[in-house]
Amino acid sequence: MLKYSLFAGVAFALSACGTFSDIRDPNNAADEDAIPDGFIEERESTIWDLFQNNDDPNVTVEVNKYLWNASLDVLNFLPIQGADPFTGLIVTGFGTPPGGSRAYRATIFIRDPALDARSINVSLQTRSGPADVDTVRAIEDAIMTRARQLRIADSRL
Repeated sequence: MLKYSLFAGVAFALSACGTFSDIRDPNNAADEDAIPDGFIEERESTIWDLFQNNDDPNVTVEVNKYLWNASLDVLNFLPIQGADPFTGLIVTGFGTPPGGSRAYRATIFIRDPALDARSINVSLQTRSGPADVDTVRAIEDAIMTRARQLRIADSRL
């Protein structure tokens, strides 16, 4: 009798691990029509949820703030047409640098939260086509230098 009681207790405990909403297909609207109102139970979090990456990509920011701010500082002479801090994309219009005669426009893509040269990609264009590779590299270096300065200044707080 003890074996049966132990088996029933374990089976009952394991059955409490899942809910009806776990087995329901969220993309199937027919499932919702077949279930009576008030029957669907939300899944409660467990200790195992700590080991899963359940961060909502629409809420979390995966962009390095120092690279973002440094890009805006270095290219402040360009009018911003669009900026999305969640994807790390900054699109500018044509503008002339101070003391320069050639107009540029830039697209900056910050793809990683690390403060690293591989985290930033700058695309620079003139009215006559792509900008010189050395100019693009100089802009990237200026952004990286400014980002390091911002990080050092931030760590002194």
